[in-house]
Amino acid sequence: MGLTQHQQTAAILRDQVREAAIDFPAFDQRVRACQLERCRATCCHDGVYLSSEEREHIEQLVAEQPQAFADLETPVESLFETTGRGRTKTRAVPSAVDLLAKDYPSHFPRTRCAFLDELGRCAIQRYSMAHGFDPWFHKPLTCWLHPLLVKSGRRGERPVLTLPSPENDPQKAPGYAGFSSCTHCGRPDPDGQPAKVALAPELERLSMICGRDLLGELNAEEVC
Repeated sequence: MGLTQHQQTAAILRDQVREAAIDFPAFDQRVRACQLERCRATCCHDGVYLSSEEREHIEQLVAEQPQAFADLETPVESLFETTGRGRTKTRAVPSAVDLLAKDYPSHFPRTRCAFLDELGRCAIQRYSMAHGFDPWFHKPLTCWLHPLLVKSGRRGERPVLTLPSPENDPQKAPGYAGFSSCTHCGRPDPDGQPAKVALAPELERLSMICGRDLLGELNAEEVC
């Protein structure tokens, strides 16, 4: 069955990661693994950008299995949106405060991905689990990769596999503290584990997709 339905998108990711340098110090940051009851899907607050392949596959899934998405508040025909720059993403809809995490970042808009149910569960992932697929099989790759980041190389430089910090979060700007480093599984937590431990499931999956033992490399660096 494979790890993902989105093979073309995965191939692009594979090529990037095979060539990527690893930001070893970033994976020594202490973070906590995803705990949905704690974060209420804070990382999904603005929806997710999709490749054309991901949009096509997920739209087809919704059309063929409407009963799996019938409990969502957003009508199926409105689950996607196109930005002013022509990029496609899952729609972000206004959220009631009681559906957000208690410590929801103050600079995030009070919105949530249209594919989330009232418990913060992703309807795409729920469908996969209910029908015997790998839980992340139908999900956009960006969703399960979070908070890992593959930064594109510039001017001939290698891409970099990293974990943003509050200091270097690429979305940090005046008046905006950042994105990945402000979500529950991406922000520093002294009571957490080193990121290479806390994010082992994501790193293992990425390793399988790209044919590279990322965890082995991270652990070998520790031994050296």
